[in-house]
Amino acid sequence: MKKLPLFVLLAAALVGAAHAETADRQFEQLYKAEWAWRQQQFPGLDDEDREAGDKDNRLPAVDAKAQTARLAYWDDVLKKLAALKPEELSPENRVNYAIYKPQIENLAAGLRFRDYEMPLNSDTQFWTNLRFMADRPLKDPAAARAYVARLNDVPRYFDEEIANMHAGLKRGFSVPRAVLDGRDVSISTFAKIDKPEDSDFYKPFKKLPTTIPADEQAALRADAVKAIREKVIPSYAKLLKFFREEYVPKARTTLAAEAMPDGNAYYRQQIKEYTTLDLDPEAIHEIGLKEVARIDAEMQTTMQATGFKGDFPAFLKFLRTDPQFYAKTPEELLMHAAWIAKRVDAKIGDYVKTLPRGRFGIEPVPAALAPFWTAGRGGARTYWVNTYDLPSRPLYNLTALTLHESSPGHSLQGALTLEAKAQPDFRTHSYISAYGEGWALYCEKLGKEMGIYQTAYDDFGRETYEMWRAARLVIDTGIHHKGWTRQQAIDYLAGHAALSQHEVETEVDRYISWPGQALSYKLGELKIVELRARAEKELGTKFDIRTFHDAVLEIGSVPLPVLEQHIDAYIAAAKAK
Repeated sequence: MKKLPLFVLLAAALVGAAHAETADRQFEQLYKAEWAWRQQQFPGLDDEDREAGDKDNRLPAVDAKAQTARLAYWDDVLKKLAALKPEELSPENRVNYAIYKPQIENLAAGLRFRDYEMPLNSDTQFWTNLRFMADRPLKDPAAARAYVARLNDVPRYFDEEIANMHAGLKRGFSVPRAVLDGRDVSISTFAKIDKPEDSDFYKPFKKLPTTIPADEQAALRADAVKAIREKVIPSYAKLLKFFREEYVPKARTTLAAEAMPDGNAYYRQQIKEYTTLDLDPEAIHEIGLKEVARIDAEMQTTMQATGFKGDFPAFLKFLRTDPQFYAKTPEELLMHAAWIAKRVDAKIGDYVKTLPRGRFGIEPVPAALAPFWTAGRGGARTYWVNTYDLPSRPLYNLTALTLHESSPGHSLQGALTLEAKAQPDFRTHSYISAYGEGWALYCEKLGKEMGIYQTAYDDFGRETYEMWRAARLVIDTGIHHKGWTRQQAIDYLAGHAALSQHEVETEVDRYISWPGQALSYKLGELKIVELRARAEKELGTKFDIRTFHDAVLEIGSVPLPVLEQHIDAYIAAAKAK
């Protein structure tokens, strides 16, 4: 075979570099412009992982006209993405493209299904999400005035959401009636406050910076009190009336996502969004059944290791009722969680090489959210522990919960993502459930290697949590694809995992009202376990657990196929060394 002259090879390389530079520039201009537009579209809805909105003086427009305009914008972005050739991008931007394109596809798909007409589920609602803007300190007078302006915008924002919910009811696109009982408490908590100063929304004004003069502080507090009294509380009262008198009575009586308009396509889109995989419900159901059988055998062995004399149902009853497994006060539960987290601190450096500078705190779940929230939730700065109904918060599950929600789970992973300054904003401020929840569930298992579980009961709690996530594959597809009833799902989860009855019921209601989300945990964890096994086999004695975990974490929140490509590249590079 004749060799090409050197000048021909150099010319080809220069042409390739020029193509990459042009394609990179076009792609970067596209995603930067879209991200800036996206921030303008969704002002004021801060959470702890999003550094924006301190100066926003309004809440988002969420009416149908605004949603239609957003769909048109994102459809145009998709056309421009389709015109790009990924193979002409630099290696770094090929990864960015593989993350960004599905992100826009999912945003557009949600609007095509008009999912904004169901702005709630049994776990999360627009009116409870709103209170999180009260968790960010007000740094200066401008931030305080912008916050008051957002409070004054609540009536308009709620009216638009109520109109969306009306439209959803009209076409049968609603949360099922079966899971709505008692959910009005998260509205009434805000609607029935006598003194504005007692509202969660007033919290930032209790600790204004000392750099603000006293007279200006007093004026800002007076404005906040007026906004809460005249705008926020009446808005929640109006929403409460609508929810009780119209939404709940008219909500659909079916359970399955597939029973809604265009339900088959909608459920499959939810699966694709939350798992990042092209799997059909039947395949997911079978994966779940196999995992349930495997974990059940492990739980039987661990039950015997505790010394318990009796069968599995008797052991579950013992765990759910014996006082030794339950904290007596909220403070005791919080202290147990803190002690577990501190023990992780002592070991984490042996398992993760690159640690974040950011630290997390431990807080109780706010009272308005606690009755229907999970046992805990973690972010980059906060690990929330649910102290509501202590007899439903067993201590034997707390080690797995803490590993999942704080470190090395969500808090560590979230902090590393926020500190990855080299990544585009659409990556550092976005969360992909299959990756994030898969990593956090993997961390529960990692805790066993780290020596964090101290008793056989704690280890049974870990297995209970893994069983819980495996059962979700069966239950979610059972409800939304195979026609399961709510009671059938409750009985299945209660019979396989040592969760309290309260947790079993709130979790099943979550799966009913939030199709697909529950699938992300186990499928994500299975992929990470598979990739670790591959790395261990390929690298043999060269395998380093710390650098493997760095490889998983350094890329940030990504679709599972992108993670797999990244780990394959890590393995190849480690082999080359």
